[in-house]
Formats: sequence, structure tokens, C-alpha cells
Amino acid sequence: MRRKDTLGFLIKTLDNLFFRNMFAYETRQRGVDEVTVMHAWILGFLYENDGKDIFQKDIETEFSIARSTVTSIVKLMEKKGYICRESVEKDGRLKKLALTEVGRRTHERHIGDIDILEEQCRRNIAPEEMKVFLTVAGKLKQNLEEDIAHSYSQPEDSEEKQGKHRCDK
Repeated sequence: MRRKDTLGFLIKTLDNLFFRNMFAYETRQRGVDEVTVMHAWILGFLYENDGKDIFQKDIETEFSIARSTVTSIVKLMEKKGYICRESVEKDGRLKKLALTEVGRRTHERHIGDIDILEEQCRRNIAPEEMKVFLTVAGKLKQNLEEDIAHSYSQPEDSEEKQGKHRCDK
């Protein structure tokens, strides 16, 4: 199989193109790189879940990203004034994430941009093709999540984990 025909290559290429198109659109419309696409997705998630306690773990789960990555993103979003951490009444050690007024306004400004990009991406795709794509994408996500869960439960006794490498003499 050619590399360009692999799922990983195609998905990563689509991801890169999606983010580049969003950045180009934002720059054309506003002339600034105000918010990253991932920040916009997180702002949207918090906006849609207004009134619920949302924690960093929820962001990790929703977007399938690592804890360390979410920590960095949350710190930056907090520094930019988009979100704040608030203590939870039942446990002061827990900090829920909340939109600030700046974050709310930023999301409301950007949601239309995301909708436009979504329309552009769906151009020339029939509704039944979109349905098949979403079904297949859901199965891919499920397979990958199961594989991650399975890999964490497996003993680490592979040759690589034991320090044996093919190039070692």
C-alpha cells in the first residue's frame, strides 16, 4: 500500500488542510490570528455546556488529546483571558473551566467562521456520502479508542521495552 493511501496519512492531511483553511479565512476576514482552531473548538465546547461543571479531563475526553497537551492549551487560553478556573463547591481542590466574557464573545464571533468552513468542506458531497463518512469515521474513532485502552492493559514485555533493538549487535 502506498503511504498516501493510508488512513493515517489521509486523516493528517485533511486535518492540516482544515486548520490551514481556517487560519487563512480568519486572517482574510480579520487580519489577525486571534484564536487557534483548537482554542475555538474548546470555546465552543464550553459554550455548549454552559451551566455544567467542565473539567480538564472532559476536554481530554471530548477531543481525544493528552493531558499534557490540554494543560498547555488551558494555561494559554487562561493567559489570553478566554477561560478561567473556578473552585467547585463540593471540593475546593477541583477546578472547573469556565468561559470569561472575552471567551464568550470570541466564540460568538468565530462560530460563524466555523460554520462557513464546514459548508466549504461539505461542498460536492452528497448527504448519503456524508452519512457513510460519519459512520466510517465513528468506527475508526472507536477502533482507535479501543486499541489505546487495550494497549494500556497489556504487559510491557516487548523487545523494545526490554532494550533490545534490531540494530543492536
